Amino acid sequence: MLINAITWSPSEGLDLGFFTLHYYSLMFLIAFGLGWYIMKSIFIREKIAIEKLDSLFIYTVLATLIGARLGHVIFYDWDYFQNHLLEIFLPVRFEPEFEFTGFRGLASHGAAIGIIISMYLYRKRVLNKPVLWILDRIVIPVASGAIFVRIGNFLNSEIIGKPTNSDYGIIFANLGETFPRHPAQLYESFCYLLIFIILWYLYWKTEKRHKIGYIFGLFLVLLWTVRFFIEFIKEAQVEERTTWLLNTGQWLSIPFIIAGLYFMYRPTKPRTV
Repeated sequence: MLINAITWSPSEGLDLGFFTLHYYSLMFLIAFGLGWYIMKSIFIREKIAIEKLDSLFIYTVLATLIGARLGHVIFYDWDYFQNHLLEIFLPVRFEPEFEFTGFRGLASHGAAIGIIISMYLYRKRVLNKPVLWILDRIVIPVASGAIFVRIGNFLNSEIIGKPTNSDYGIIFANLGETFPRHPAQLYESFCYLLIFIILWYLYWKTEKRHKIGYIFGLFLVLLWTVRFFIEFIKEAQVEERTTWLLNTGQWLSIPFIIAGLYFMYRPTKPRTV
């Protein structure tokens, strides 16, 4: 065969002696750090005080983590958490026995909703700009961050793809498996890299940044279309929903795609000179 399966069995993270920095956490640090620098360049171009960037960073981080956590709880695991409300924001599990789990279970759809809400609050309290103007710009670092989140999922051997039924693929040895699967996390990460490049180009090299809502709408269409189609080669995250026509991630992606098309092509008032 031209491509043989690769056995994937990474360690949990970087052992610093007194502390283990988990790769997934490291990917989030890279995502937020790179996002800060990207937005800094945008703020400089727009002649916005850099002091307002710190507030934006805080709003985005909190919205991402809280929104992603609530998204997982509500969309994917409510049957469990409705009877274990304290565990939603605690890094422990009380049943069947007490266990320190860390913060597991984040959903990108919830993160998207959280960021949209937080940008509205940020606009009201910090930056006097239209919320769509802010969203047009914040989605550029968000797209870059999504690249590293999916790499983190790959390093964690989670959100795995379906078996390839061939010699091609990744054998997730940490899961005790001996057969190759599609590296769906890496497919998705690569697509997000392309989306980031497209958004970056449109903002810096074209006049699309002046059409309020267009870049934000394009982000919604591209990102959730990618998510919709890659879900076909992912294992279902909720086992009892495997008989659905579409899985949870796909159903949740459709409203975002429709909203994106609306923001891209909605009629706008002509600009007065």
